[in-house]
Amino acid sequence: MQVNSIASMDRQLLLNNIAGAARAAVAYGLPVIHSTVNVETGLNKPPVPQVRKVLADYPTDDRTTINSWEDVEFRKAVEATGRRKLIVTALWTEACLTFPALDALAEGYEVYVPVDAVGGTSVAAHEAALRRIEQAGGKMISVPQLFCELQRDWKRSETVPAFMDLFIETGATAGIQFSYDKAD
Repeated sequence: MQVNSIASMDRQLLLNNIAGAARAAVAYGLPVIHSTVNVETGLNKPPVPQVRKVLADYPTDDRTTINSWEDVEFRKAVEATGRRKLIVTALWTEACLTFPALDALAEGYEVYVPVDAVGGTSVAAHEAALRRIEQAGGKMISVPQLFCELQRDWKRSETVPAFMDLFIETGATAGIQFSYDKAD
């Protein structure tokens, strides 16, 4: 399992954050493009259960390219959204994230990377890849920051319950006490 190759952060925290980013995309109605690599060939395993559960209603594009940007179906899916801002997560920072992020940036997309929803094979590899993306114009954010940017205002009461759940489910509430009453 590729998750076992991650050494840049706690693997369970990484999985919580990746699933949290996916849950946020679903909760806020963002277009989701779910891509895997070499699952159909048997070289890789399907996505982890946490991600499969969150994205069960979304099609999965399995590709053979390491760089998802080089996959025709993936590119078509991105273009079909009509969006120019991309939030990109991946398992390996130094390959699955860096390559498509750099290519998207080169084509004029804005790329946002939740740095705690991607992992590298070492801390150094993770950090070097993030620096490379940032030097090309990518914007580094955290998963909790993603949640807050999507929510933006407590007056958006229809998404507050999902917002609160995202923090609780990812463990991002350590040391924070939330209180929300719809009557307030």
